[in-house]
Amino acid sequence: MIEQLIRLHRTILNSQHHAFKRYFLMKHSLENRFSIIIGQRGVGKTTMLMQYLSGFVHGDITSRKALYVPVDHFSVVGHSIFEIAEEFVNYGGELLVLDEIHKYPDWSGELKSIHDSFPGLKLTVSGSSALEIHKGTHDLSRRAVVYQMTGLSFREFIELKYHLDLPVYDLESILACHEEYSQKIIRALASKGLKVLPEFRHYLRHGYFPYFLEHPDEGTYLKTLEQGLHTTIESDLLSIYPKLAGASIKKLKLLLSVIARSAPFTPDMKRLKNVIEVGDERTLKNYLKYLEDGKAITCLSRQQKSIRGLEKPEKIYLNNPNQAFAICDHETVNEGTLREMFFICMLQERHRVALPPKGDFIVNDRHVFEIGGKSKTFRQIKGIPDAYLALDQIEYGLDTKIPLWLFGFLY
Repeated sequence: MIEQLIRLHRTILNSQHHAFKRYFLMKHSLENRFSIIIGQRGVGKTTMLMQYLSGFVHGDITSRKALYVPVDHFSVVGHSIFEIAEEFVNYGGELLVLDEIHKYPDWSGELKSIHDSFPGLKLTVSGSSALEIHKGTHDLSRRAVVYQMTGLSFREFIELKYHLDLPVYDLESILACHEEYSQKIIRALASKGLKVLPEFRHYLRHGYFPYFLEHPDEGTYLKTLEQGLHTTIESDLLSIYPKLAGASIKKLKLLLSVIARSAPFTPDMKRLKNVIEVGDERTLKNYLKYLEDGKAITCLSRQQKSIRGLEKPEKIYLNNPNQAFAICDHETVNEGTLREMFFICMLQERHRVALPPKGDFIVNDRHVFEIGGKSKTFRQIKGIPDAYLALDQIEYGLDTKIPLWLFGFLY
């Protein structure tokens, strides 16, 4: 069995030729013994795992110290991942990488057994965003370090598309030094004959997922994105929540369609129950949770509140701007909503984003932001301390007016 998997491993590694490395690998060394990487379908988890594995063996694909196993591959189906791990360790293996683990029955039980039985084995696993590490019969939260992988930032989009090396900044630095940073980035782009604002427009429509390079035609890219959303609901969520029936899947799709047409969506739970034909509010809240777990939507709460358990969210957005063009008629996509989705998308991985009494968003319970076009004023956040305008359609900012695109260069 192990020899067959080694051949598969080498074949797959030989087919991967991606020089660009995601910032994820720079932020997270994955040095701990048990790592679980979760993320939306299409964000690049498999490519990142290949690059990580290649680094572990210093580019030697003939090394038997590391093994990549796609658990949903035909050659793996029917075999126990515990037995694979045991045989690999007996052959002197040191790093086992298991991809698409949510497709494997009783994944949590076998991962726990692998971790506990082979203390010398490094285990790195990827799965759907909806993977519930803390639930089920085997809680892995005390054993594994869980990392969330997202799509490309605006900076990564430019780097990948044009083979540039651009800086990254933390939020406090951007708030304090955005004028200097904007000039530095714009000069770097100008040296390659590029302008930041047209690239930003491309990114909002056609740049969040790394496969935009494989699909330079925007229509094909958006169709691929739409199909990925269908697969997330029909397959990935079903793998993790097997009690979801065919009727539930249809209702999840209808719910996503309703949200997409009205995003940012302020949920009227009574009306929503009638539209998607569910009998109780708890079921509806579960459906919202499933869509958020699958990274189809983002739910926001009011400041000083968190969405615990099955509380009703205050506002619901699509997960990223590209999804709006994949799901909705392009003519109906609202420019203001796109800007807000981008802002949330760039900040929510490392910062708490909530809804304040005044302004569009409050970040980390401190910084208030109003999002808009270049003519936006401070009228709605006048007199609020630590308040900023994040403005589209400008290359450079001034004082507390910051170019919206610059938030795509955050850590």
